[in-house]
Amino acid sequence: MEIKFQPQGVCAKQIIIDVDNGIVNNVKFIGGCSGNTQGVAALAKGMKVTDIVERLQGIRCGSKPTSCPDQLAKALIKHAM
Repeated sequence: MEIKFQPQGVCAKQIIIDVDNGIVNNVKFIGGCSGNTQGVAALAKGMKVTDIVERLQGIRCGSKPTSCPDQLAKALIKHAM
């Protein structure tokens, strides 16, 4: 299943996630801090949705109340759990 999510409050404009049977196959951030989003995407690949949410939910970016990793967790909660 492909999920296209519009994040809020971060630099990334879109997150595209491929999920099958509760496992994330691929994540692509459109925009955002390239190195950080590529790193998060690489780490999420092959992980269970529940594990990703548990690890990333609530992470903040500086003084912002959210971050790209937190927005990935929000996308998975909304569309894959």
